[in-house]
Amino acid sequence: MPDVVTSSAAETETIGEHLGKRLRTGDVVLLTGELGAGKTTFVRGVARGAGSAAPVASPTFQLVRVYPGRLQLAHVDLYRIERDAELSDLGLDELAGQGAVVIEWGDRLQVPGSALIEIEHLGGDRRLVRTKRDLSH
Repeated sequence: MPDVVTSSAAETETIGEHLGKRLRTGDVVLLTGELGAGKTTFVRGVARGAGSAAPVASPTFQLVRVYPGRLQLAHVDLYRIERDAELSDLGLDELAGQGAVVIEWGDRLQVPGSALIEIEHLGGDRRLVRTKRDLSH
């Protein structure tokens, strides 16, 4: 996926939707970016691309939200995770075995074969969506 500058939340969602259409069972996407960068907005599009019509909300307090669709999408937020033991309790391997997983604050993990996408707030409604490591397919 090439780097893209978006000018609205709808454009950021559309970029996520393109990624969601490419997802397969077992895929893991790590998202990075500062608080308010647009990670959850991006995931709304990913979920739509994966075939889900469910409303997407930040999983900050729930840690994991699962959206059914053509492909089950697990949306994970590591913002409040402080210890490695808490990471193992999330069951990421099981979630990836049931569909795809998108992880906000993904820079806290090393997942072999994962995609890595950075979202940078450029001011106003503009975002830079930078693919640092794409899906392997």
